[in-house]
Amino acid sequence: MNRTLNIKRFVVNPLGENCYLVWDDSLECAIIDCGTWDTAKEEKIAQFIEESHLQPRLALQTHMHFDHVMGLPFLYRRYGLKPLCHRLEQAIYDDAPDMVHSLFQSDMPVTLVPVQRYLEDEEEVPFGQTTLRVIHTPGHTPGGLMFYHSADKVLFSGDTLFMGSVGRADFPGGDIEQEMHAIRTRVMVLPDDVVVYPGHGPSTTVGDERRTNPYL
Repeated sequence: MNRTLNIKRFVVNPLGENCYLVWDDSLECAIIDCGTWDTAKEEKIAQFIEESHLQPRLALQTHMHFDHVMGLPFLYRRYGLKPLCHRLEQAIYDDAPDMVHSLFQSDMPVTLVPVQRYLEDEEEVPFGQTTLRVIHTPGHTPGGLMFYHSADKVLFSGDTLFMGSVGRADFPGGDIEQEMHAIRTRVMVLPDDVVVYPGHGPSTTVGDERRTNPYL
């Protein structure tokens, strides 16, 4: 299969969150879930962008838990990008500083970049020669999203679906029944060979998860 998308994964922060750079031949780039919170990793991402001659256009968020948003100030300072997310994620985003301080007993400053706009289910988000389809998959968080490129059969699943597992739903706003319904009705209906890029851990495929994921 000839893919039109290029995908580069950076594993960032102490929770091992996956930040993805996605681009096509136009070199326009979308950055998905930039959760880095150290300068060295930010510079590594910036160096890759510059050496690859990429032009960052979008900061897309599958959801707004703190480990997925800590790099947003870097994207705003360096490239002028503001995040795009579902409107139901705003409260979670607003709570990110308190969550960091509570979990890590840290006074690390947390800056919230204003959301550029909210995304809707089934919306098509363009950049360069590429369009990603927005899929609302609530459960891990109320406004959880996935981003799907049907031509290349690529799905960015956030923290809803992992290799061999699903996202925990015991955080505020989580709902395991919603999450399982979303996975079964929005993800498991996709072709087996769709490659799934999750928010943590290695990539997988829809078919592999259909066959082997104990939660499904």
